Amino acid sequence: MLKVYLLALHSALTDFLASNNISAAQIQEDHQRRVREAETQEINEGNSNSQDDRESEENASESPEQKKKRKRKETATLAKIKQSKEFARRKSRRVGEPDDDDEFIARELMYEKSRPLPGQLEHCEVCGKRFTVTPYSKTGPNGGLLCAKCSKEVANDDKKAKAKKRGPRTGRRQNQSNLLDGLAQQGALSLAEMCTKKVADNINDIEEFGDLPSQLLHRLSQILSKRRALTPRTLNLFLRPDLESIDIYDAAKLEADDFQKIFTFMPTLRHVNLRFAGQMKDGVLEYMLDRDLKIKHLHLDSANLVSDSHWQRLFQKLGPQLESLKLSNLDSSFDDETVGTMSRYCTGLRRLKLKYCWKMGNGSLQAISDLTSLEHLSLSFVQDMDAEKLLELISGVGSNLRTLSLQGFPNADDRLLDAIHTSCQNLTKLRFSGNVVCTDKGFSSMFTGWSNCPLEYVDLSSTRDVDNSNPDGPTEATGLASEGLVALMNHSGFRIQRLDISSCRHVSRAAFEEIFADGKIYPQLKELDVSFHTIMDDYLVGCIFRCCPELKKMIAFACFNVRDAQVPNGVALIGGLKAQNTIIVESTV
Repeated sequence: MLKVYLLALHSALTDFLASNNISAAQIQEDHQRRVREAETQEINEGNSNSQDDRESEENASESPEQKKKRKRKETATLAKIKQSKEFARRKSRRVGEPDDDDEFIARELMYEKSRPLPGQLEHCEVCGKRFTVTPYSKTGPNGGLLCAKCSKEVANDDKKAKAKKRGPRTGRRQNQSNLLDGLAQQGALSLAEMCTKKVADNINDIEEFGDLPSQLLHRLSQILSKRRALTPRTLNLFLRPDLESIDIYDAAKLEADDFQKIFTFMPTLRHVNLRFAGQMKDGVLEYMLDRDLKIKHLHLDSANLVSDSHWQRLFQKLGPQLESLKLSNLDSSFDDETVGTMSRYCTGLRRLKLKYCWKMGNGSLQAISDLTSLEHLSLSFVQDMDAEKLLELISGVGSNLRTLSLQGFPNADDRLLDAIHTSCQNLTKLRFSGNVVCTDKGFSSMFTGWSNCPLEYVDLSSTRDVDNSNPDGPTEATGLASEGLVALMNHSGFRIQRLDISSCRHVSRAAFEEIFADGKIYPQLKELDVSFHTIMDDYLVGCIFRCCPELKKMIAFACFNVRDAQVPNGVALIGGLKAQNTIIVESTV
């Protein structure tokens, strides 16, 4: 039965091959021919290799005359190749690359002419595998040919080695950084700004700044401080004996010796501004006092390693010549006794700024009230102060003040606002933030009928009721609310340049509509912060843009109804739900 089945299968296969004009004998003959060709190729390849070996041996054993003849022939061939069009095309493609040498290109072309033709078999230079040469076979690093797999790997390595060059562009992250800085500039930066940033980018390759003007040095210090790139080495670039001021906004990487170096190389200093000076110690102050400097403006931040005794010595030595003093972030020194020493010796102070000095208390307020020559006062306390001491301070120094900044006095009441209304007649800047006691009526009374000139800078942020269980606030509004804001704008609206009313959450929508009504103009308002006013929406934002033609920066964090506001050209809108999508849009208002 099996035999019958096999015969039938053979008959069917024979009929199929015959119907398709396929001959089994021809198939067998073709197979045997391919086997003979492969054997012949191996024999020829062996002969070729042995011939190459013989040629190498001949080259090694050739006479000096034969070497000269071979070199003359090779030189003539290379010279002929250098006159060809293919050589010119290849050289033009490699201009500026490491392998653009004429001799290298000519020898490469000479080798390509002698390499195996397409269709012939060759061994891969890298892996040794035998493959068929094609017109697209690549040359290896040593001049041999590569198989398809190795060619692909070499191409991938070349792509990694030669990263794609991108032109200069500003990404979303840089746009957002500029936006937070209040920059909404279109087009290229100024030439001075571009050059300054280029210098900052290559700061490690610069040996000196030369005679750069002080304003450019100040800008470079700002950029390098922002990048945390101010080190002992880069500090040396700013030390010039002819300068009278130095501004270092990030001295965190400087040591005590670096601070001493500043006072050594800059003996004519009048203005010293050192921020984050964590390594400034008593020895630095002793060295500074021994140099007999003529410093008039001193600003130190985070100098926590300086003791109270050395602060007092500083005031005793330099106090009579100081005109401005700014100290901040001192948590282990600078107590009431030190402040008392300051008030006794620094009788000529016109500007005083003390922020986050943890040890200052009521005694400090009493001591500061004796500085009747003050024109600019900025205080930010950590401890709770007695309201009566604060009233005495305002009554004592308020008449000469041009700027007043009070932060960290949450328990001050309406009596403070009345004291400012009565004593302060020359203010151009007022900051009173973080208070939870003063009422809206108190703010309204202060601004109504106030004989003080119109304010240019106002910060009344975070003056509000903090009872989260009652978001609408008490019946009598706490902090700056509708009446107080309307009174403020009626008093100072046409002169005000910067206004911060963030977190004054009891201002009504009707008050905003009244302040920014059609026909009202605030010609000098450039910066406005209305963050955490939940009633702010696209309509009110449009009214603000219409009434403030000089507005450059508007902050609206947590204003969730600001969605699709049309922002005028050149205005930085920070916050809002879609602030990350568009930064500058032409206004349609």
